[in-house]
Amino acid sequence: MEIQQLRAVASQVRRDIVRMVAGANSGHPGGSLGCADFLTVLYFEIMKHNPDHFSMDGKGEDLFFLSNGHISPVWYSVLARAGYFPIEELGTFRKINSRLQGHPSVDKKIPGVRMASGSLGQGLSNAIGAALTKKLNRDNALVYSLHGDGELQEGQIWEAAMYAAANKVDNLIATIDYNGRQIDGDVDDVLSLGDLKGKWQAFGWEVLEMDGHDYNSLIGTLNQAKQLTGKGKPIVIIMKTEMGQGVDYMVGSHKWHGVAPNAEQLQLALDQLEETLGDY
Repeated sequence: MEIQQLRAVASQVRRDIVRMVAGANSGHPGGSLGCADFLTVLYFEIMKHNPDHFSMDGKGEDLFFLSNGHISPVWYSVLARAGYFPIEELGTFRKINSRLQGHPSVDKKIPGVRMASGSLGQGLSNAIGAALTKKLNRDNALVYSLHGDGELQEGQIWEAAMYAAANKVDNLIATIDYNGRQIDGDVDDVLSLGDLKGKWQAFGWEVLEMDGHDYNSLIGTLNQAKQLTGKGKPIVIIMKTEMGQGVDYMVGSHKWHGVAPNAEQLQLALDQLEETLGDY
């Protein structure tokens, strides 16, 4: 896709996010809005995947694991817009008996979802397992994962990071959504991550950085990461984003981590986001 087309998809994804969360009066709009550009580029430009023939094993396909599962609205929207399930189903988000639970669940058999997530800190371990499976199967496709910055306060992340480097899991590209916000405030105030780039380098990872709202940076860095695979090191990308990107009253505020907009706030948000592909 051209960058203009990718921006159009991301705008619609952001509309989906605020409508889904407002419709359920529950959910996490802030981080979802912040990751809309990244997931749009990943699914519509970077990954090799087949929405028409989804399988849990994903042989021959690139796989994606969402570790910070509370930002499910953005993932559900991108999966639907990419063709994994009907767009109309987005309207069932967090409703009783819906497949689209607040945190992704495999028991609901949602096409595109291969791991239940939301218990923070576990996604990197799962992604490493999938990447090792591909190596054992001589499958040259890649594994991608996404993690929140506050999630890096979990010890399991660093155990997994150590394991991946020691075992040369070099078909894995992990991305950190570094927006500096978590549910209780600024990450630096809750538990500072310090020199995050230096930490990952010390753990033996290849480290890249990118702007999560600049499409040239997103595409260029993700393609650079792909070129670094197969060279003996796992790859991590530290992605700078803004929580609530696209909606002016949400931008940069941890208060919108897990709060749904009311009807008036929803309309204010929609007025700022262009409808490009048609609302569900």
